[in-house]
Amino acid sequence: MCRAITGRVEIEHLSENNFGSLIPGMAYIRIKQVGDFLTAIAIGIILLPALIVIGFAIRISSPGPALFRQRRMGYRGRPFTVYKFRTMRSAAPATDAANARAAAITVDDDDRITSLGSILRRLRLDELPQVINIARGEMSWIGPRPEAMVLSDWYETEIPFYRYRHIVRPGITGWAQVRQGHVADVADVTSKLQYDFYYIKYFSPWLDVLIVLRTLRTIFTGFGAR
Repeated sequence: MCRAITGRVEIEHLSENNFGSLIPGMAYIRIKQVGDFLTAIAIGIILLPALIVIGFAIRISSPGPALFRQRRMGYRGRPFTVYKFRTMRSAAPATDAANARAAAITVDDDDRITSLGSILRRLRLDELPQVINIARGEMSWIGPRPEAMVLSDWYETEIPFYRYRHIVRPGITGWAQVRQGHVADVADVTSKLQYDFYYIKYFSPWLDVLIVLRTLRTIFTGFGAR
C-alpha cells in the first residue's frame, strides 16, 4: 500500500508480486545519470577552491586525513568507496561486527564529532567530496542514502525487502532524508525504507525537484543533521 499523504510505501503490505509497480523508469535512470555526470564535473570545478580550503581546515583542526573513506552498498548491490570530509576524530578500526556497527552509527551529540565537523555536518558540506562518486557513476545527487556495508548487511537480515532499495543509485540527498532525517535503529530504518520505496515508486524529475527544494530547507534549518 502507498500512502501519498505520508509519502511512504508500507512494507507490511508488500509481497514479491508487488515489485512490478516499484520498478523505476529506465529511461529516466539513463537521463539522470548523464545529468549527474555533467553537473558533478561542473560543480566540482567551481567548488575546487572551497574544497581545498575545507580540507586544509580539517587537517589543521584535528589529527588525521581530510577525507573519510568508507565501503558502502551501492547501485544493484555493488559495494563502492564513498568519500566525505572527515568530521570525526580518527579512531582505530573495530575488531568485531558489533563494534563495527556501533562505530558506523552516529548518535545525537556524538562526542566523536569535532567542532569543525559539527558545522560541516549541519551545512551538509561534509558530503561535497561525493562529487567524485557521482562523476564515477556510483552515486546520484538524489537517491536512497548509501549505508555502510556492516549496517547494510545487518539491515538485510532484519528488514524484509531491504535489498530492493538498491535498484536505483544511492544519493547525497533523498526523499527519506528530507522527510525523516538521519536514523540508525532498525525500527526507524524500517520507516526510512518506506520512504525509499515511495521514491522508487514515483521516480521522476518532478519528485527530484521537490527533494532539491526540501534539501535547501534542510540545509538552512539543520533538520536531521548529526
